[in-house]
Amino acid sequence: MNMNQITLAVHDIDLAVEFYKTLGLVQIVADAHYARFSCPEGESTFSVYLDTEKQGVECRGVVYFEHQQLDELVDDLKSKGLQFTQEPTDQPYLWREASLNDPSGNIIKLYWAGENRLNPPWKLEERA
Repeated sequence: MNMNQITLAVHDIDLAVEFYKTLGLVQIVADAHYARFSCPEGESTFSVYLDTEKQGVECRGVVYFEHQQLDELVDDLKSKGLQFTQEPTDQPYLWREASLNDPSGNIIKLYWAGENRLNPPWKLEERA
C-alpha cells in the first residue's frame, strides 16, 4: 500500500487554488467545487474540495510537504506574500519545520526530515 493522495475541505475554492499554486503545486484538475494538484517532485497528488458548511472551523487538517531546501523555500514563499505562523525550527523529533495556514485554516507544515522521516533513532524493530 502507498499513500499518494490527500484531500482537504476548504471554504473558498478560488482562494485555496491561489494559495496552493503559490506553494508550488501544479494544478491538474479544475472544477467549481474541486481542484487537484500534482506535487513538483514525485507522483503524489493533493486536492481540495469546497465545503461551505464548515466555514469558520479553525483547522480541518494538517498536511506536511517535504522540501530539502526548507529555509530557502520559506524565504521564497514569504517574498510572495505568504505569512508563516512558525519559522523553520529544529524539532526534538529531528525534523526541521515551518508552519502556515491555508485560507480555510488548514495547517500546512513545510519540513525536511531526511533519513529521520522513515528511520528515526527510536524506530520500532521489524518483526517476522
